[in-house]
Amino acid sequence: MKQYSDLEYLRLSKGRKFLYGLGRFFTAGIPRFFKGIGLAVGRFFKRLGVGIGTELSDLFLTFKNGDWKTRSSYLIMGFGSICRGQVLRGLLFLLFEAVFIVYMLTAGGYWLSMLPSLGKQGPMEVYNEVLDAYTTQYFDNSFKILLYGVLTVFFIIAFLYTWRLNIRQNRIAEDILRSGKRLKSGKDDLRSLVDDQFHKTLLALPLLGILVFTVLPIVFMILVAFTNYDGTHDGYNNNLFTWVGLQNFNTMLSWSGGNKVYAATFGEILVWTLIWAFFATFTNYFLGMFVAMMINKKGIRIKKVWRTILVMTIAIPQFISLLYVSKMFAKNGLINLFLMNMGWIQQALPFWEDPTWARVTVIIINIWIGIPYLMLIATGILMNIPQDLYESSRIDGANAWQQYTKITLPYMLFITGPYLLTSFTSNMNNFNVIYLLTSGGPTNSAASSVAGTAGYTDLLITWLFKITTGAEAQYYLASVVGIMVFVVVALISVIVYNALPSIKNEEDFQ
Repeated sequence: MKQYSDLEYLRLSKGRKFLYGLGRFFTAGIPRFFKGIGLAVGRFFKRLGVGIGTELSDLFLTFKNGDWKTRSSYLIMGFGSICRGQVLRGLLFLLFEAVFIVYMLTAGGYWLSMLPSLGKQGPMEVYNEVLDAYTTQYFDNSFKILLYGVLTVFFIIAFLYTWRLNIRQNRIAEDILRSGKRLKSGKDDLRSLVDDQFHKTLLALPLLGILVFTVLPIVFMILVAFTNYDGTHDGYNNNLFTWVGLQNFNTMLSWSGGNKVYAATFGEILVWTLIWAFFATFTNYFLGMFVAMMINKKGIRIKKVWRTILVMTIAIPQFISLLYVSKMFAKNGLINLFLMNMGWIQQALPFWEDPTWARVTVIIINIWIGIPYLMLIATGILMNIPQDLYESSRIDGANAWQQYTKITLPYMLFITGPYLLTSFTSNMNNFNVIYLLTSGGPTNSAASSVAGTAGYTDLLITWLFKITTGAEAQYYLASVVGIMVFVVVALISVIVYNALPSIKNEEDFQ
């Protein structure tokens, strides 16, 4: 694509400027972005390699140049600290090592050894001589093996980190003693935890919670995508589930053979999800801004009343309002009955029966839900725009549209740019509106039942929910969809975030 000089670009019309910018985005912006990602990944692995090399070198030199107390700490954690008088610190290291060894000998070793197979013996019928009947006897549990196996891996990583910290503490203690200074005692360590290191004390519990309740489930979900975990392979009551490698990703993304239905369904739902997120975000944004501008306009009376009426829609739980609205737009609902009684239509409109009608209807209803939020946000921002800008523009002869495009909109986009991004990503995962209004319907007959009976208004998140429910829940497929959703949202977020005026031109509105 031809690249214009600055002077040539200024001579272009607004339409050609837009097309030129759009073309540059696809021909230069996106390739530059992916090139940047590649370079960033390369730099990461380079730094990782350098860091590992530095750590190994430091471990070797510490052992070589350290005294017998330091060398003993390579095998018995905390031994060096205890010998140097730092008893509390040394006992904590020693206790952690003892707990790790006991755990690995009693349970961790078993879970780790079973992780490659996810179980060897599933449930089977065994004759019970006492009952004189065959009863089900349970052996391995694939779910527990995967869960506790991952926990064991995390525990091993924590142990290696603590062991490395123990070695570093010994080296630091040696350097302090060589310089003739005094080491910290146990009282000094306790005092430090509530004084200069108090931030670490406060963050310890939240960090542990994030690891256990956020990071661990994410890792578990990712691993499930590489298994055949479903309703018929639940790992305990029915059959064990096993590792299947990239088979599930091939099933989801392949366009050959019987897998075509998954790829087609995923592609169609992804396109609709992006369309829905775009309209759900920007219709609410601009209409909410317009309502806020109308209410804030000079001469409008009882402004508090109008704001209160709009805010009341937020106070009503969506579970109630959306289910009620869904019934209103049904074939025999209030809307169709009213239109037919007025003689405006002869037969009921297919709000939820026709795919196009259903998609347009959920977008319109979402406007009713989202405008109050944007009205409140826009009201606060509009009140902070300097009125001198508007007065100066009026003197220069600017009309209302020019004031909006040159003052109001740029200021709003600068302030609310990050909100727009988060709103777009949250709309991609907007479960409530779609599921409570249509439950994903009408059903897409082209999508096989094994693909979760996807509907025309299903988003990726609602389709994922359908995949995980029922007697033949396909958890492995849901995990693949979850990973794909993360990849799509992450790419969009990174690209848009770096293009936001709030990030690129931060100094413009300061």
